[in-house]
Amino acid sequence: MLTGLNHITLAVSNIEQSLNFYVEAIGFTGHVKWDSGAYLTLGDLWLCLSLDQPDHKSDYTHIAFDIPDADFGEFSLRVKRRNIAVWKQNNSEGQSIYILDPDGHKLEVHAGNLQSRLNSLTSIPFKGLVWL
Repeated sequence: MLTGLNHITLAVSNIEQSLNFYVEAIGFTGHVKWDSGAYLTLGDLWLCLSLDQPDHKSDYTHIAFDIPDADFGEFSLRVKRRNIAVWKQNNSEGQSIYILDPDGHKLEVHAGNLQSRLNSLTSIPFKGLVWL
């Protein structure tokens, strides 16, 4: 039986560049690196960077990370100071910033959680929303 998320692996074109982005720009902790990869963590999340040829997609698939409301403004300023690309403007509940990593992986930094999102849907439901 599944018990949760084990790790996420991202194909990256340059280990050093991606390691710098994830550690210095957005706050992951680096643990080890080798010629074709690196292991990082953010809280309980284990992220593997794997040297490969990233396949760019144009759909909405993305990875979202938690941030406290109180830290969101400072993080957004850090994104702007580092000229990190923004791929989407936020139009949902809670504060979010949608950014791209050096290989174009779509990331979101979101101040909120599932419960706050569900609460917002009671007053502004998505089209065709059905409660399960």
